[in-house]
Amino acid sequence: MDNTKTMEIVDLIDSKELRRALGNFATGVTIMTAQNSQGERVGMTANSFNSVSLDPALILWSIDKNSASYRIFAEASHFAVNVLSATQIHLSNHFARRSEDKFAGIAFDTGYGQAPLLPHCSATFECEKYAIHDGGDHWIILGRVLRFADYGRAPLLYHQGAYSAVMPHPSLKPQALVSEQKQEHAPQQRLQQNIYYLLTQAVRAYQNDYLPLQLSSGFRTSEARLLMILYEKTTLTLPEIIAEAAIPRHEIEQASTMLTEQALLRVEQNIFTLTVQGQQAAHALLSLAEQHQQRVFSQYNAQQCEDFKRILQDLIAM
Repeated sequence: MDNTKTMEIVDLIDSKELRRALGNFATGVTIMTAQNSQGERVGMTANSFNSVSLDPALILWSIDKNSASYRIFAEASHFAVNVLSATQIHLSNHFARRSEDKFAGIAFDTGYGQAPLLPHCSATFECEKYAIHDGGDHWIILGRVLRFADYGRAPLLYHQGAYSAVMPHPSLKPQALVSEQKQEHAPQQRLQQNIYYLLTQAVRAYQNDYLPLQLSSGFRTSEARLLMILYEKTTLTLPEIIAEAAIPRHEIEQASTMLTEQALLRVEQNIFTLTVQGQQAAHALLSLAEQHQQRVFSQYNAQQCEDFKRILQDLIAM
């Protein structure tokens, strides 16, 4: 191999162009946290997280050699990987900025080695420092996973320098569901005239298309429904919310706890009210639902849509 020629090619690489090209590879967003023996905490936003091995359980990430945070990560015996959910852009921005105490006003628990663990993430991994390797202008840090938690929340993504969200590709439809629908659409003509049957099938088909879109926002169904209901009703009591949402009490209570901790909901004397941030989140969810509705019903004219909604409203009021 002609090493001289290889070096000339490398020297011609524009780092900005390279970064832009690498941006085509969409990644998740994490906050890496650690604490050294002196009690100094560190947290920084990173999208270089990746898996290495299942046996042993190893992961890696990389940190700029000029980063002021590296010293504490190097000194700490453990670190934590906090995989952010789609609702945590504010945390990503917060830990990406320089600050003397990034944890001031931030809620967290602690794991192995007292590494901070952030709530409401998609997942967390508690790691023992396994090795540090030279990687050009970065240090590559490997960790052995000691404990992890999978919360199942939609993750925050980063693509071409902007935040994004994940949702199933429209061309992918579970084969089991396709087979099931084929069987369901095969009944005799008499069943196809049964309104109850048609309504239940229509709701299921609509949900199959809409729910993945809603979940891409980072909110679970109960959380999203609570936000949207309160956006319209302004303030409600718990019994009123249960009646309006048609969701079990324990799910509403869990959702309200999550939304309160994210400063989206305020509960005072059993009265539920959205904060300004909550109103913004609810507005975004309603806009998402309206866009989906417009797409699904684009083949019908305005009067047909109004007639359909009136029939549904009449059925609900029975």
